[in-house]
Amino acid sequence: MLSARRSTFLQFFGIALLSAISLSPSESISQDRWPSKPVRMVVPFAPGGSTDVLARMLGQKLSERWGQPVVIENKAGAGGNVGADLVAKSSGDGYTLLMASGSIAINPSIYKKMPFDTKKDLLAITNVAGGPMMVVVPDRSPAKTLQDLIAMAKDKPGKLNFGSAGVGSQVHLAGENFANAAGISITHVPYKGESAGYNDLIAGQIDLMVGNFAAASALLGQGRLRALAVTSKERAVQLPDIPTVSESGLPGFENTGWFGLLAPAGTPADVIAKVQRDTAAVMAETETKARLFVQGMTPIANTPSEFSATIDSEMVRWATVVKNRKISTN
Repeated sequence: MLSARRSTFLQFFGIALLSAISLSPSESISQDRWPSKPVRMVVPFAPGGSTDVLARMLGQKLSERWGQPVVIENKAGAGGNVGADLVAKSSGDGYTLLMASGSIAINPSIYKKMPFDTKKDLLAITNVAGGPMMVVVPDRSPAKTLQDLIAMAKDKPGKLNFGSAGVGSQVHLAGENFANAAGISITHVPYKGESAGYNDLIAGQIDLMVGNFAAASALLGQGRLRALAVTSKERAVQLPDIPTVSESGLPGFENTGWFGLLAPAGTPADVIAKVQRDTAAVMAETETKARLFVQGMTPIANTPSEFSATIDSEMVRWATVVKNRKISTN
């Protein structure tokens, strides 16, 4: 009797052991309680820019929900490629996330040799938030209106400089998009982050930027920067006196900045779903909406498939602008 029981136990134990061994790494990870340790959120730009500001706000809220720290790690360079590449090559265990901007859909058209494949090496989680951008100049600039700025650029082709968060950043392409629509020639000056560009803009080292609303608006009204126009279809509720680019002489012009979460390929589906679900919950909070409103952003928090479709459409859109402006590197 004892021998029969022992045999049955060993058979059961053997089956259980084989089942555990047969699980793939991602299945094993997803069956554990996630997160059980700190989560790293990589920001591919320097501290202080819109991507960084949003990441830190979301990271704090997710830390509270998960009971684990969300550590923000800034890895600037190559218009966001350095940080994105770090994430693309990280383990797909759910503990490394990327807070990307529109540059993730732009860089494949600019860089002939990408260090990773955006569609194969990264998984879309959710488009967190988005908002308009604005054309800004130093407060001491002689340009009082957008038409003044365009006239200055046409009077001195190639002499005016515009800053960005790096080659391929959405701030870069917003500037190129504006120049293309206005029919002007302006010279691009890339920085490792949007905030670094504003420092030089305030100092008069460059002439203009088409920056994200969140970062640019914080510097208005301090006698340092002047906003000439916003890039949305309608005027921003936060700055009702600032005209749109469209009503300032470039009908139909629109350029929206956006920021979304991605993860390395291989990240378990249930972890992707949890991050999306919890991010959506954070974006739905009244406090979060209020903080985003001040920064000129609107919560999006869509599904992974919807965000993936957005990236696809943005890739097509910006490929056209890159071709028209003859932008390239490496």
